[in-house]
Amino acid sequence: MTDRRRPPSDDVAEQVELAARESYGRLLAWLASRCGDIATAEDALADALVDAVRRWPDSGVPDNPEAWLLTVSRRRLVDRVRRDVRQDEIVAAASLRLQQEALEAAEAPLGGGVPERRLELLFACAHPDVPETMRTPLMLQTVLGLTADQIGSAMIVAPATIGQRLVRVKRRIADEGIPFRIPEDDELAERVGHVLDAVYAAYLTGWDGAPEDGGVGQGLAGEAIWLAGLLVRLLPDLAEAKGLYALLCLSESRRPARRGPAGRYVPVDEQDTDRWDHDMIISGEQALWLAARLRQPGRYQIEAAIQSLHAHRARSGVTDWAAIRDAYAVLVEQYPTLGAAVGYAASLGRTDRVTDGLAVLDELDPDTVDRHQPYWAVRAWLLASAERGVEADVAYERAIGLSSDPAVRSWLRDRRGLG
Repeated sequence: MTDRRRPPSDDVAEQVELAARESYGRLLAWLASRCGDIATAEDALADALVDAVRRWPDSGVPDNPEAWLLTVSRRRLVDRVRRDVRQDEIVAAASLRLQQEALEAAEAPLGGGVPERRLELLFACAHPDVPETMRTPLMLQTVLGLTADQIGSAMIVAPATIGQRLVRVKRRIADEGIPFRIPEDDELAERVGHVLDAVYAAYLTGWDGAPEDGGVGQGLAGEAIWLAGLLVRLLPDLAEAKGLYALLCLSESRRPARRGPAGRYVPVDEQDTDRWDHDMIISGEQALWLAARLRQPGRYQIEAAIQSLHAHRARSGVTDWAAIRDAYAVLVEQYPTLGAAVGYAASLGRTDRVTDGLAVLDELDPDTVDRHQPYWAVRAWLLASAERGVEADVAYERAIGLSSDPAVRSWLRDRRGLG
C-alpha cells in the first residue's frame, strides 16, 4: 500500500517534475485532441501541475500521478467551456452540453493509463497550414515537452523569438480548426517527413546529454526512440520510418561508451566497443535490413547505414572509413544538409584527403556555420592535420566557445594542445 504520509516539500516537487517529464506529452496530446486547442490544453495541464504542487504535500502523491493530472486537467477544460458559453450568449446551451459530453465521455481508462494520442498531435503539427519552419519546434514543445529555451538553443534561434512564434502558431491551429488525426493515405506522404524530422530533432537534443544532466537528455532520447518505434508500427510500409528507428537505435547504442572515467568525453573512434549496447545495435540492424527490403531509399536509411558502418567495428576491430566516406558522398549529393556536409568533410580527412575536406567546408555559407559547433571542431582538426596551425588555433577557440558541454570543451583543449 502506498505511504500517504505527508512527504517533504522537496520530495513533492520532485514527484511533480517526474510526473510532468514522464506524462506531459501524453496528457497534452490527449487533452488537445479533445478540445482542438493546444494553448487551452497547455493551460489546463499547467493548472493541474500547480494543483499537484499545492495538494500532494497534504494528500500524498497519488498511486497513479498521470491519472490524477488527467482528471484535474479535464475538469479545467470543462470549466473553460462553461465559462466561454456564459460569456457568449449566442452559443446555445446544447453546444455546451455536447462539448461537455465529448470531454467526459472520452474519459481515459485511468487504471490503464492515458490512451496514446501523441502521433495524432504530431501530424496536426505537420499540417500544411502550419508554417514549415515551425512544425519541428511545435512538435518538440507540445509532444515532447521541450521549453522555448531548449528549442532555441538546439535550433540556434533566440528563445524569445521561438516563444512568440509558438504562441502564434498554436492560435492559428485553434482558429483554423486544424484536426488532430492521422492523415489519409493521399496526405500521408506530404506530412510524414516533417514528423520524422521532428522526432530526429528531439533525439539530437538529448543525444549528448552528460551524466550530470540528471538523465534528462537520456530520457528525451528515449522518448524519441519510442516515438520512432511507434511510427514503424503504425506505418509498416514506410521505409524511412524504419530508417529513422535504425538510426536512433544505432546512435543510442554508443551512449554508455561516450564518457570515460570522471566523465571524460570519448569520440566514437576511441570508444570501447565492449561498452556499446549490443541489443540496441541488433535492433537497429534489423530495422535497417527491413527498410532496405522495401526499396524506398531515403535520407534516414543512408544515415543509419553510416552508423551501421561504425557499429561494425565491434565485430571487425577496425572502422571502414572509406565506406563511410562513400556513404556520406551519397548523402550530400541526394540529401544535402549542414550536418551531412560536415560529416563528409570529416570522413575525407579520415581517408587522407584533408584538402578535399577543407574544400567542402569552405563551400558552406559563412552565416549558416557561424554558430555550428561541429563545423568548427572538424575544421580545426582538418587545419591542424594540414599543418595550418594559426588557423587551426582560431577554429579550436571557436569550437571550444560554442561547446556547452564541459567535457567536450576539455577534450577540444587537449586536441588543441596536441596541434
